[in-house]
Amino acid sequence: MADGTVSVIGLGAMGGALAAALLDAGLEVTVWNRTRSRADALAERGAVVAPSPAAAVGAGRLVLVCLLDYDSVHEVLDPAAGALRGRALVNLTNGTPGQAAEFAAWAAGHGADYLDGGIMAIPSTVATEESFLFYSGDEGVLTEHRAVLEVLGTPHYLGAGPGLAAGYDLALLTAMDMMFDGFHHAVALAVAQEGGSATGLTGHLVSWLTNMTRVMPAFAAEIDAHRADGTAPVLTQTLDLQRAATLNKILTAREAGVSTGLLEGTAGELEAMAAAGHRDWSSPLAIRRIRSEPLA
Repeated sequence: MADGTVSVIGLGAMGGALAAALLDAGLEVTVWNRTRSRADALAERGAVVAPSPAAAVGAGRLVLVCLLDYDSVHEVLDPAAGALRGRALVNLTNGTPGQAAEFAAWAAGHGADYLDGGIMAIPSTVATEESFLFYSGDEGVLTEHRAVLEVLGTPHYLGAGPGLAAGYDLALLTAMDMMFDGFHHAVALAVAQEGGSATGLTGHLVSWLTNMTRVMPAFAAEIDAHRADGTAPVLTQTLDLQRAATLNKILTAREAGVSTGLLEGTAGELEAMAAAGHRDWSSPLAIRRIRSEPLA
C-alpha cells in the first residue's frame, strides 16, 4: 500500500475536478470510473487508472468517493468491501443524513475509518478560495489527511455525527434553490410590468438581498437562544402587517399572470401562526412552524 497515493472513485464533473486538483497539487492519484474514457485526460496528466474499484481502494490509505448517489456508492464499493480495512474512506457523494449514518456503520463494519463530506463548490471552483467542504464523522481522518483535503477547499469539521455534513450540505443547497426560486419569481413580476426588465431589476435585487443577509446572524442567535431556554425574541413584526403584505404580493402576482404557489405557502404559515393566538412574527416562531412543533 502506497500511503502517498490518493484514490478517487467516480469521475463525473465533480469527481474529475477533485482528481485534477489533487494532481495539480503534485499528489500521486489513482482513479477509477465505470466509463474508462473519463479517466483518459487524467491519465495523460499522470494519474494511475485502476482496473477495478477494489484496486483503486487498495492503492493507498486515503480513498475519496464521489458518485451520483448512495445506491451508486454501494453498487461500486460493496464488491470491494474486503479492500477497505485500514483505509480512510471519505465519501463526498450527495445524500441524506440518514444515508450517511447508515453508510458510516457499513464502512466501520468493514474496518474503514469513515468521514462523510459535503462539497460546497461547483466543479470550476474546486481548489479555489471560494470552495469549502463540510465534514463529519471520524475526526481522525481529517486530522491525518488535512493537508490533502485542504487542496480541495477549506475544511469545516462539524462533529462526530456522520449525518451532520449531509444535513448542512442539503440545508445550504435548499437555501440556494429557494433563493433562485425567489429571484425568478421577482424577475417574472418585473418583466410583466411595462418597461420592466430582468437586468433592470437584478441590480437592485442584489443590493437589497445583500443588505438583508446582514440580519441573518441576529435571527440565528435568537433562534438558538429561544430553543435553549425560551428567551423571547426582540426582532419581531406584527402578523397583521406580514399577512397584509403577503396578500398584496399574491394579488400582484395574479395581476401579472405569475404563479402564486410560493406565496400561498407563506400565507398559510402566517395564518397558522395567527390561528394559534400569536400577534407577532419572529424567527423562533417561524422555525417552530416549519418543524411542525406546537405553536401555542
